[in-house]
Amino acid sequence: MREGIHPEYYQATVTCNCGNTFVTGSTKKEIHVEVCSKCHSFYTGQQKATQARGRIDKFNKKYGVESN
Repeated sequence: MREGIHPEYYQATVTCNCGNTFVTGSTKKEIHVEVCSKCHSFYTGQQKATQARGRIDKFNKKYGVESN
């Protein structure tokens, strides 16, 4: 690698709006995010599979896709 062309690499602290913090590598020292794996509905299990199936059925009905 050539010297002097790469940005500095830091141990960055990531802070979520829910209050969760964790450390990762980045070119920034601090990162602020709105959603993390601790508060996102997919990771917490609050997302319902039935809601997804309903949306799929609605899409198929709208565009005339036959389900098996």
